[in-house]
Amino acid sequence: MDSTGKLYCAWCGGPLERKLAQGEYRLCCQGCGRISYENPITGVAGIILSPAGEILLGRRAGGETMEGKWCIPCGHVEYNEDIRQALVREMWEETGFWVNPVSVYTAYSNFHEPQVHSTGIWFLTEICGGCCRSGDDISEVRFFTGGCLPELAFVTDRLVIERLRQENLLKE
Repeated sequence: MDSTGKLYCAWCGGPLERKLAQGEYRLCCQGCGRISYENPITGVAGIILSPAGEILLGRRAGGETMEGKWCIPCGHVEYNEDIRQALVREMWEETGFWVNPVSVYTAYSNFHEPQVHSTGIWFLTEICGGCCRSGDDISEVRFFTGGCLPELAFVTDRLVIERLRQENLLKE
């Protein structure tokens, strides 16, 4: 993308234009004719539950999407990074905890940023080291019961927390 917002082909550098291709309006290169697919970004989130049945949430830092609201600690998977490695890295960066990804809990499509579609994968985790401290995109971390939640940043986190409540994994 240049300073005017014009998009260019990753293969040949030709200008992209939106036109009907494969039944959808897609970005197509005017030079080589390739379709530039707009695929979702992959995100991972770590569910840390205390022995008392509370969930660890992080307050979104200044300048971040949904600044000041709370979320299940999360982040994007980097190119050439395994999703479990990304989860361990993100949890360390944001919460100060080293975690073991126990299992995939659920996955959702996220539409909270109109210009960026992401797919989120929530993992149940267990802490295997570190200490609770905020960092990276998070300004504060704290444990909450299901009955005393702060304002959540993302609709999908609400869905995850509701499921945890229904399965009695989260204390009211």
